[in-house]
Amino acid sequence: MTTGSDGAEVDLQLHRAHSARMYDYYLGGTTNFAPDREAAGRAMAVFPWARTAARANRAFMQRSTRLLADRGITQFLDIGAGIPTSPNLHEVAQRVNPRARVVYTDNDPIVYAHAQALLHSTEQGRTAYVQADVREPEAILGSPELRETLDLARPVALSLVALLHFVPGTDEAHAIVDRLKRELPSGSALVLSHGTPDFAPAETERVAQVYAAAGTTVRMRTREEIARFFDGWRLLDPGLVATHRWRPDGDDTDPPVTDAQTSAYAAVAVKP
Repeated sequence: MTTGSDGAEVDLQLHRAHSARMYDYYLGGTTNFAPDREAAGRAMAVFPWARTAARANRAFMQRSTRLLADRGITQFLDIGAGIPTSPNLHEVAQRVNPRARVVYTDNDPIVYAHAQALLHSTEQGRTAYVQADVREPEAILGSPELRETLDLARPVALSLVALLHFVPGTDEAHAIVDRLKRELPSGSALVLSHGTPDFAPAETERVAQVYAAAGTTVRMRTREEIARFFDGWRLLDPGLVATHRWRPDGDDTDPPVTDAQTSAYAAVAVKP
């Protein structure tokens, strides 16, 4: 047990692996524990590119955030924020515009315990944290932390990066995204990446089994299923592509990455 930012005790559930802490391990972070590392090791045994895939997702988040901040969006809602790893979304956005406002949400109790690390904003901007599950969009949208930080009458960038493959029901996943999209005004953006079996079906099936054995259901989806999340919104170039192919920085020092190694699609779309 530990104490959260409101003084309440928080059960960190350190006896079981959690996807957010496994992701932290893939990224080379230190906020992970023996069950997380053991499960991550089993995942890497069947999907040896797990670190590459996690880093490609992280890089996509950073590139898309910079782009949207450059385009004038000043409000960001990051659902499934995960363990704080610098540079985090608010750091990227506030480097472009110090007045940017960011709300993070996550359902992992250890993220809640570390929430203060997410809340160091610029003097001109603001950050806030909501303890909530993506499966409860009304709790997120109605939270006082969100309502006091973001103006939902103005464009918001909704970030759902490497999150929705942890919502196993396809109808449920699409309903959640549709509900969040409806709340946002014209000019808002949807930033989304999602695991897929399209590039390495055998490996992604095996890694899903590892996660299931650790207590987390993973539902990889095809390109067509993922494309549905963007229905009614205008995709920005280059459309829905493998994560590392979405507007790469062109850093020649990075080793080449294949679609199979990332095994995820990513895109950014804007609400008309």
